[in-house]
Amino acid sequence: MDITHIIQTFGILGVTAIIFAESGLFFGFFLPGDSILFTAGVLASQGMLSIVPLVILTWLAAVLGDTTGYWFGARIGIKIFNKDKSFFFNKKYPERAHEFYLKHGGKAIIFARFIPAVRTFVPIMAGVGKMPYRKFLGYNIIGGTIWATGMTLGGYFLGRSVPNIDTYIIPIVVVIVITSLIPVASEFIRSRKHRVETNNK
Repeated sequence: MDITHIIQTFGILGVTAIIFAESGLFFGFFLPGDSILFTAGVLASQGMLSIVPLVILTWLAAVLGDTTGYWFGARIGIKIFNKDKSFFFNKKYPERAHEFYLKHGGKAIIFARFIPAVRTFVPIMAGVGKMPYRKFLGYNIIGGTIWATGMTLGGYFLGRSVPNIDTYIIPIVVVIVITSLIPVASEFIRSRKHRVETNNK
C-alpha cells in the first residue's frame, strides 16, 4: 500500500475518511491509521497539505468514528451475541464486556487508540458492554486527541526538522507499524504462557 500516493491522490478528505472508518466501522480494522496520520503530517510539513484543517478533521474523524462504533455496539452489536457455544458471538461476551468496562473502560479506550485493529473493536465492545456514554465520550475525546493530533503533529514537526524527510517516510512507517504491533504480540505471548502454566498445574 503506497500511503504517500493515497494521501496525495485523495487529500485531507481521503485521510479523514480512512481515520473515521478505522476508528469505528467494523470493516475498517485493516486500515493503517497510524501510518496515514504520520505520513499526512510529514506531507503537510512539505506544503502538500494544510496542517490546521488536517489536524482538526482527523481529530473529528477519530472521535466521531469511535462514537459511531459505540452506538453500533449498543444498538446492533448486542443482538449479534446470542449464541451459547459460539466462539465469536457467545452470549456471555456482553456481560464480560460490561464488567471489563466498569473496571478498566477508560484506560482501554485511550490505550486501544495505539493498537491496530484493536482500536476498531474497542468502541464497539464498549457499546455492547453498556459502558455509560458520557464516560465513554470523555475518554474517547482524550484518546482521539492524543492519537490523531499527536501522530499528525509528530509527522509535521519531524518533517520540519529533518531535511529531505520524504526519503525516509517508508522506513519510518515500517518502524511505526512494528512498534504498534508490540503490545499485541506481548499480550499474545503472555496469554499463551498463562495457558501453558494453567494446563501444567
